[in-house]
Amino acid sequence: MLLELNSVSRTFGGLQALSDVTISIPQGEILGLLGPNGAGKTTLFNVINGVYPPSVGTVRFRGQDVTGKKPYELSRMGLARTHQIVRPLNELSVRENVMVGACFGHEQRHLGEAAAIAEQTLAFVGLEGRSDQLAGSLNVAQKKRLEMARALAARPVLLLLDEVLAGLNPSEIGAMVETVRQIRDQGVTIFMIEHVMHAIMNVSDRIVVLEYGRLIAEGTPEQVANDPQVIEAYLGSAHMAQDLQSQITAQSA
Repeated sequence: MLLELNSVSRTFGGLQALSDVTISIPQGEILGLLGPNGAGKTTLFNVINGVYPPSVGTVRFRGQDVTGKKPYELSRMGLARTHQIVRPLNELSVRENVMVGACFGHEQRHLGEAAAIAEQTLAFVGLEGRSDQLAGSLNVAQKKRLEMARALAARPVLLLLDEVLAGLNPSEIGAMVETVRQIRDQGVTIFMIEHVMHAIMNVSDRIVVLEYGRLIAEGTPEQVANDPQVIEAYLGSAHMAQDLQSQITAQSA
């Protein structure tokens, strides 16, 4: 397994943010993570990439116990992420933002190499021609792609995507979903949090669902869309689940 979380819990004072979460991700999978607001999704990502150590449990990445390692150490091992709230370095150019990923990521490239990687990556995410703009001048959709480009320039083997579709219009969502598929086709494993249900259900090989920090469901998109606990906790009604199932079926046809 590329990533293994074993009985991971995380508390903040008296708050139990994660409780006994066990998840395994094989190489080459797109794993979707669902859950209501406050379910612990971003906290889980923060534990995986070393922002917080787990209070209990272990994290293994690429066969090594990485529990308690720092984000920069995990980045050098091949783990990269985007953030729910985009974090461009606004006073740097678009190119320079992406170069940061190449310089401090898995391969730790020198500046000249990093600049070439940045241009290639910007072309891949559809930001070619904007290299010299200040990152702060981009719109929301462009900043989402910049955030993804910076993570990809780090040359990860595992990419954590935290709500990359939030705030995008339907056309932009479709384009971003296609980009996610292309990233996986290049050999990068993806673990993604998303609230755009039809999109994450259609792009994911498998789905896991959190509620109040606990894992309540795991399976294929079809299995999760019809899981009674998921319907009650997240989808809201059996009718909504049926609508979602119809979308999944239509997309697969």
